[in-house]
Amino acid sequence: MSVIHTILTGDRPTGPLHLGHYAGSLRSRIALQGEHRQTLLIADLQALTDNAGRPAHVATNVLEVALDYLAVGIDTDRTTIALQSQLPALADLATLYMNLVTVARLERNPTVKAEIEQRGFARDIPAGFLCYPVSQAADITAFRATLVPVGDDQVPMIEQTNEIVRRVNRLANADVLPECEALLSRTPRLPGVDGRKASKSAGNAIALGATPDEITAAVNTMYTDPGHVRASDPGRVEGNVVFAYLDAFDADAMAVAELKARYRHGGLGDMVLKRRLIDLLEHHIAPIRAQRAALAQDLGYVRTIIERGTAIARGITDETAGEVRRRAFSLDPIAAA
Repeated sequence: MSVIHTILTGDRPTGPLHLGHYAGSLRSRIALQGEHRQTLLIADLQALTDNAGRPAHVATNVLEVALDYLAVGIDTDRTTIALQSQLPALADLATLYMNLVTVARLERNPTVKAEIEQRGFARDIPAGFLCYPVSQAADITAFRATLVPVGDDQVPMIEQTNEIVRRVNRLANADVLPECEALLSRTPRLPGVDGRKASKSAGNAIALGATPDEITAAVNTMYTDPGHVRASDPGRVEGNVVFAYLDAFDADAMAVAELKARYRHGGLGDMVLKRRLIDLLEHHIAPIRAQRAALAQDLGYVRTIIERGTAIARGITDETAGEVRRRAFSLDPIAAA
């Protein structure tokens, strides 16, 4: 008998989602929704940790992320879509958890360290950004999630969540919260077209709703091997973005292996590979793009889905927060009266 997991995952609404999200997590979410209890959280509060100066940008992209979820195949009869800012229990839990985590521990988190460097914060780190792992722990534990589909860069977040879970359970002298595990896809980290981490803000990612022209332009600029000047030259597969995308999206693994062998030996030009990838990505994206365009004609329907899912999530998270307050922190207003 298979184990039924409670799954919590989500995305920050800072722009439409891209192929990195799809390869790293969305495919897993679609596959899991038939067998497990799953909630997708549109993390608009967390998006403000480095977008506080443009809250309207975050608010606008809530619907963009929801459209992407629905367009790729998220089924709202089997998966709940909820809006983070409308779940007050999450902020309640995050405030409690802040007392269980040191600043030094937050600064050692590899994901936080990497993103601080990427954004050039130096010591001007917004407090909300530094505490992002605590907020994420609040999200995960509020739903009592046991499985979290993530990219490999998010594994340190899961580890820190479980540290908080263990501290809460020690305070309560009981298993109030379950620990969770990260579920990595077969493509845990898809690079951007320039070889760096794919990012909406860096403009180096291919959106799930990309047009054929946008797909072609992105693939044609993909980083390959600077030393592969002529088709006859031997080329490097490692670090070659085109091959990273072929590995992620080409179902014919044997054909890709043969292309790699030919490329390493010499005699295979970059444009041959890029034309194959352009056709492949258009095949994957075209139905998503069409479904997304159809859904965008009725944004009222999309809003209703978010409102309905948020109401369901509010009941779950309120119950969890109440139990954590009472059992781990002895915050019971009735007993104190």
